[in-house]
Amino acid sequence: MLHHQILIGRTLAMGYMVVAMFICFSSAFVNLISVDAYGRMETNGTIAGWGFPMSSYSTRVKIGIWGSQGQHHTQESGASLSIGNIDLDRSSFNTIEAGFHVLPALYNNNGFHFFIRWTKDNYKSTGCYNLDCPGFVPPSGAALVPGQAVAPPSTYDREDRYITISLHTDPNTEDWVLYRDDLEKPSFLGHFPKELCPKIWGIAPLVAWTGFVRYGNKEGGPAMGSGHFPEEGRKKAAYFKNIKLFDSKANVYDPSGLIRLVNKPSCYKVSDLMTAKKDGHMFYYGGPTGCVG
Repeated sequence: MLHHQILIGRTLAMGYMVVAMFICFSSAFVNLISVDAYGRMETNGTIAGWGFPMSSYSTRVKIGIWGSQGQHHTQESGASLSIGNIDLDRSSFNTIEAGFHVLPALYNNNGFHFFIRWTKDNYKSTGCYNLDCPGFVPPSGAALVPGQAVAPPSTYDREDRYITISLHTDPNTEDWVLYRDDLEKPSFLGHFPKELCPKIWGIAPLVAWTGFVRYGNKEGGPAMGSGHFPEEGRKKAAYFKNIKLFDSKANVYDPSGLIRLVNKPSCYKVSDLMTAKKDGHMFYYGGPTGCVG
């Protein structure tokens, strides 16, 4: 049984959404069928971040870029923004995810790569990484292509590297569209046709920003984020910054009522949600190698 730490809302309805959201995202991190295809039939999936259990039409976030040298071939570590539906029937969980990860089994290297994935049945029979199956549609000449290596990463107490991405509903097609937002102007990266995930057609019942790791049951876990705990802070711990949400008219609003998502706090931690003058709503997360169980 997962040991979990969640901030419960004041109403029964909010409590239901919190629990459902945690279960959905946690289970998705251990049920990805392409993970098993790399030989990891028994896998620990661990997350550390924050989530928004209310409907949203768009989200944007600045993600710190950290490598993970020495990671085992079949292990994974990364950071992503995700959208999904709230459903305690995990077999019907729909989710779209975009972010950055280290997964040597997929790329044959320990580089940090931009990735996307999606499913409409909790990865039972649909979904994949990047462009390994029909789904996500990138344009020609995109500023980031799924699977592309991202370099250089941040360095501890020195260089701070980041990429800002956003996921929006197209008001005309109701597709989910993905952008890179840290360049001179927003750069279109592609779209997820609305038919891919019918339970998040045009609107996302939940949004999450999380660091994550996956590793075998009989091995120590890899580093999450920078490999340091969030209390080390600026230039030392990994982060999500400038978290934004948008309504149906593309008006930006700051997130409120967020819930903490962490299922192995003895190994990987997440800070409180903070507000900074330059960095807006933000948090730090992460932990070192060696987590067991």
